[in-house]
Amino acid sequence: MSVIAVYNIKGGVGKTATSVNLSYLSACQGNKTLLCDMDSQGSATYYFRIRPAKKFNTRKLLKGGKHIDRNIRGTDYPGLDLLPADFSYRNIDIALDDLKKSRRRISKILRPLREEYDHIFLDCPPNVTLLSENIFHAADRILVPLIPTTLSHLALGQLLDFLDEIELDRAKVLVFFSMVEKRKKMHGEMMRLLQDEPGVLPCAIPFLADVEKMGIYRQPVAAMLPNSPAAESYRQLWDAICGELEGP
Repeated sequence: MSVIAVYNIKGGVGKTATSVNLSYLSACQGNKTLLCDMDSQGSATYYFRIRPAKKFNTRKLLKGGKHIDRNIRGTDYPGLDLLPADFSYRNIDIALDDLKKSRRRISKILRPLREEYDHIFLDCPPNVTLLSENIFHAADRILVPLIPTTLSHLALGQLLDFLDEIELDRAKVLVFFSMVEKRKKMHGEMMRLLQDEPGVLPCAIPFLADVEKMGIYRQPVAAMLPNSPAAESYRQLWDAICGELEGP
């Protein structure tokens, strides 16, 4: 069983598209899969055409237990469930700060779910916050979509430094290239520079309109356009992650 957090300090790097497609591919393999939408914007929730219950909010999320069980929703895809986001998550750091053992709260919440699901994906908001620190402790792997640019590389370095600061193993981090444009020389150069670094997967998700169309069709690209290059790229990424989860 694994908890996979899809995270980047920066926004707009393809975290939600990755979370949606990988959770779908996991379920397609027969794994019982849960996607937790941890971002107050609720983009993953939107993609799956699900609305959270009106009474579900940050307070009930952090209570865990039956409050989460009651709000997990089935998707249109067998084996794939979703815990929807709520706009109140924008204040989740304030709520966490008021709790005891506030840096381990998400771990506690996910503990019973680990027994029920084969894979749990966390679609994470950007920035380094108390919620982020919770997620880093809870996750078995931190999957980082990296646009191959200088600033994105800098943000990755900041994440690794923060993991050192809170004494978490950098080996949790898996990096893949996201929103890659082959015509951009910088993208190619940065990918060559980083391809042999520890934790960098040999996978690249191209910057294609097919991925952007997820917002129109509200489906994983691997479901709506299974033969597209984008869908194949997500399948290659999921295969690489499964290899990492299985170990040597």
